[in-house]
Amino acid sequence: MVSTLIRITGDWSLAEDCTADAFEKAIARWPVDGVPDNPGAWLTTVAKNKALDRLRRAANEARKLEQVAIMNELEVDDVELTDDRLRLIFTCCHPALPLEARVALTLRTVAGLTTPEIASAFLVPEPTMAQRLVRAQKKIKNAGIPYRVPSIDLLPERLGGVLAVLYLLFNEGYTAVSRVDLAEEAIRLTRVLLQLMPGEPEVQGLLALELLQHSRRRARLVDGELVPLEEQDRSLWDQALVDEGLSLLRSGGRYQTQAAIAAVHARDDGDYSELVALYDRLGGGAVVALNRAVAIGMADGPEAGLAAIEALPASDYYLVPAARADFLRRLGRDAEAAEQYRLALAVVKTDPERRYLARRLAEVEG
Repeated sequence: MVSTLIRITGDWSLAEDCTADAFEKAIARWPVDGVPDNPGAWLTTVAKNKALDRLRRAANEARKLEQVAIMNELEVDDVELTDDRLRLIFTCCHPALPLEARVALTLRTVAGLTTPEIASAFLVPEPTMAQRLVRAQKKIKNAGIPYRVPSIDLLPERLGGVLAVLYLLFNEGYTAVSRVDLAEEAIRLTRVLLQLMPGEPEVQGLLALELLQHSRRRARLVDGELVPLEEQDRSLWDQALVDEGLSLLRSGGRYQTQAAIAAVHARDDGDYSELVALYDRLGGGAVVALNRAVAIGMADGPEAGLAAIEALPASDYYLVPAARADFLRRLGRDAEAAEQYRLALAVVKTDPERRYLARRLAEVEG
């Protein structure tokens, strides 16, 4: 809905405000009148009419009148709405915008994440992120950045931003567990991108990574608790997604390397020493360094893993104490493990992970 209204009006704030108004009206009307047969069409029509009303009130120039005429001809169409999301991603990922602004703006508009959620993901204060989003929207409007998929020759300059956005969109859906719709939308959009850029190794790598990760979705959560990879029931994995993901593996850059890591996990005989080498190739970032330390522990034993974690720079990332606790538990050092589980529980983000850590804490305390 937001994407369609932005395409037609070119006004980010108007699109978001009218969409919010439509949902507010639904909250008031549906409990009384009942949910309509096509809720999406109902909401889009209300949002469109809200925008029409506002534009008519402000129609002081030919350009605004032309927009009203276009909007009067708009028909609700699910396929069109879907295509608009891809156009919006390319608009947000214009090279005139800083990379962080591209990603943040897309997460806000395409994924529907709130400003506080995006601020938390970027580790910046909420007011700072709000200002970045407003500045990015104004720059798109003032610079006349077109709302469309660019021509083939312009795709490479936007590829990095688009891939980063799709990766974060998928990761949000994968991590949140309950937002499987975001993960599936990221996969769909990555497939569309691959049609635009067939044979591009990094697009293939991202799609492979998404498919290999998503193949485990049914096994990752049992009774509301997160299940670690080594404890998952592999019969619940979607083998068709695994096979497709493996078929897309190539030699390449960062996304191909991440896909290769996921492929090692997909094999029953996964070689953890191979994982260490892949993490060395991937390089960079606290999360990669922690994953490498965990791979060392799985390859060479918990003592080696614990030593690798202790060598990492200080971090408040909750998985650091969680990983340390796991190795301490495996070594039988229950009191120390309990202390680390408590530290992880104090900062963990999601309920499934919280329940898993609480169970582990109970085990070492019992």
